[in-house]
Amino acid sequence: MDIILRDMKREDWEAVASIYQEGMDTKRATFQTKAPSYEEWDRAHLSYCRFVAEFEGEVVGWTGISPYSSRPVYSGVAEESIYIKTGYRGKHIGEKLLSKLIEESEKQGIWTLQAGIMEINEASIALHKKMGFRIVGHRERIGKDSNGVWQNTVLMERRSKTVGII
Repeated sequence: MDIILRDMKREDWEAVASIYQEGMDTKRATFQTKAPSYEEWDRAHLSYCRFVAEFEGEVVGWTGISPYSSRPVYSGVAEESIYIKTGYRGKHIGEKLLSKLIEESEKQGIWTLQAGIMEINEASIALHKKMGFRIVGHRERIGKDSNGVWQNTVLMERRSKTVGII
């Protein structure tokens, strides 16, 4: 598969939001139930390290990072999100996007990427492990999914081998 990775543009939002909504609809990706507006998403995410994966001109996946905290001491810590379009999962697009995100986030001084993943999302946990993330904790019954079922999350992180205290 000839996948092109590139910076996300404002014009990509419709496709990005659609992929995000698909993830929400699985009830395995996030507790959110409705994709935010671009403006809301933009405010919540760092202005760098926003990437999309394209296949034959179609956006089929995306990734981005949010600040962990507004406190300067945590400026090198970010929470990542990654979503792949239905029909393109399991085709190594997630690996390509996370590889790009890791490389570019380190150039921006990010020393720790973290992810909170629903425990039932085994594919995402496996992807993150493959990309060097490790489980650092579990949160039991942290939130209810859209069916009202309590879900656990797995906390994962990846420490840079080149940025920050190593």
